[in-house]
Order: sequence, then structure tokens, then C-alpha cells
Amino acid sequence: MSSKIRAFAAVKPKAALTPFDYTPDALGDEGVEIAITHCGICHSDLSMIDNEWGNSRYPIVAGHEAVGTISALGPHAKGLRVGQRVGLGWMAGACMHCNQCMAGRHNLCPEADQTIVGRHGGFAERVRCHWSWALPLPDALDSAKAGPLFCGGLTVFAPIVEFDIKPTDRVGVVGIGGLGHMALKFLRAWGCEVTAFTSSAGKADEARGFGAHNVVASNEAGALKRIAGSLDFILVTVNVPLDWNAMLAALAPRGRLHFVGAVLEPVPVPAFALISGRKSVSGSPLGSPATAAQMLEFCARHDISPQVEMFPMSRINAALDHLRAGKARYRVVLENDFR
Repeated sequence: MSSKIRAFAAVKPKAALTPFDYTPDALGDEGVEIAITHCGICHSDLSMIDNEWGNSRYPIVAGHEAVGTISALGPHAKGLRVGQRVGLGWMAGACMHCNQCMAGRHNLCPEADQTIVGRHGGFAERVRCHWSWALPLPDALDSAKAGPLFCGGLTVFAPIVEFDIKPTDRVGVVGIGGLGHMALKFLRAWGCEVTAFTSSAGKADEARGFGAHNVVASNEAGALKRIAGSLDFILVTVNVPLDWNAMLAALAPRGRLHFVGAVLEPVPVPAFALISGRKSVSGSPLGSPATAAQMLEFCARHDISPQVEMFPMSRINAALDHLRAGKARYRVVLENDFR
């Protein structure tokens, strides 16, 4: 279980990835080793490769949307078996004893292990985690498409569950990209009336294909004004500044503007925009293991999967360049071709 793992790593910020072998520590008593078949690429991988958040350690093996089969288990790993198909997302472990963990909110554990922060991730032939974050895949889900569910998918699914979004709610999704297109699919299957906000007119037909009933130009003040007071929940998946006052005005009384996209500039929120309609502004990271399991079951039941583009892992730099150039439609997935 300590044999070398072949991977692709960046040795400095913004460097091309190169082949990298490393010997992992002994598999812990509650550890799981996954033989990777597929791994999605997320913008967070680019951020870690480039050290945009200041917490990258080099050489770094990124990749946190890994899918594969269990190749080894620690003696105290629970509920899993060797050979089982599982997926691993951003989180690789939690303390399992703090108030957040004991309440089932392992994703909020202050001592949580993150798959590619201070550890090596899924741009490799194998990856390791605690058993609680190795989530079994329902038989109906395709391994080639499932990886992005463990980060992008869970990020947008968790607020639907945590804020008790109802099938009768009118929900807006801002940004039709890697996160947004999955949110549209989830919300349509949930039963909501779904409005897509996009600054790209060419995405309108695609947005409707993903599940939007309505499409609104997010960069047109008149379009936003016409829907004022109409939405119960708006999910922001973009990382760019927009007219947030107009977005708040689009909410109905008791509505919520919720961020899962890491908008890089401060978001101005006038107090009266909240007070007059008892509106809320919030944000969230990924969901818990229990929420992730709910999401996977929901995807299997409703035949939901992200729209993906496939690259062999040996062409990882071409895949990263494709994502950097904004050409991904809508998630990029690597297929393990180590020989």
C-alpha cells in the first residue's frame, strides 16, 4: 500500500504540469485508497496550481473531482469494500469529533483535510482520503461524467437542500457555466420555475436546454427591472461583479441572494434593500457527505449529469489550457491513461 503513485504535478506557480512520482505515507486505519479512472478539472485546481490563494505547496498534484474504484482500505474504514466505485471531492477528511462533525456538517469542520491543500490529489493514478468522504456511486451514474458532481455539482445542490427550496419556488441562477448549468438541471428536476441569468446571448438556447424556463440578460438594467420582486431565491455561480442592487430588487419579499461563486470584489449590500422585504444575503461551500449522497441519488433518479468534454490524462496541459481559455463546455474530465 506504500508503492509509488504516478501523477502530474506543478513545481511552481503557473508552470506546466510534468510527470511526478511520490511515495504516500502508510494508509491510515480509517483511510481509503482509490484507483482513479476519471478526474474532473475545476477552476479551483487552476487557483491552486497558480497559488492564487497563497496556500499551495509545491510540487502540487491538483485534482479534486476523482472517480474510481477502491484499491485498499484501512482496517477501520466503514461501509466500503475493495473494488467499489466511489468519488472524492474537495474534502478528504474531518476530525469526526467537533460540534460541526457531530451535527453532520463535516464540510464545516475547522480541522478538515482538503484533497489538494497540503496533500496530493487526483491528477494521478491513485488518491487517498478518509472513508467518510469516499462516496459510493449509484449504478446508474456514468464514471466518465460523475467527477464534476463531487465539487461543482455538490456546491450548487447543497443550498437547495439547506435552504429548503420548494418545488413551488421561483429560482434564478446567475451564470451558465460549469456550476450554473448543473444548477439549472437540479432545479428543473426539483420542480421549480427556473430563470437563468447570463451575459452571453448565445447561451440562451443552451440554458433552456439545461432546464431554464426563462432567460434574462444579467448585463441589461431594463431586463432586470422587468423581473423586480419576482424570485424567491437567486443562486450566484459567477466570480465577477454585477449590479447587485438590481439582483436584490429582483427578489420577492423574504427572498435570498446566495453566493457559491467567489466574487473577487466586495459586494455592496444596502441595509434598506434587505430590511424593506426581509431579504437575505448568504454564501456556502460544498455540502456534507450526507448531502453529497442525496445529490448522487437524485442524479441517478432523474438521469442528471454534467455536460463534459473528455481528455486523456496524458494531455492534461492541453485540458488545463482549454479551461483557462474559457472554452470548456461545461466541465472538463480527464480519463486515466497511465500504462
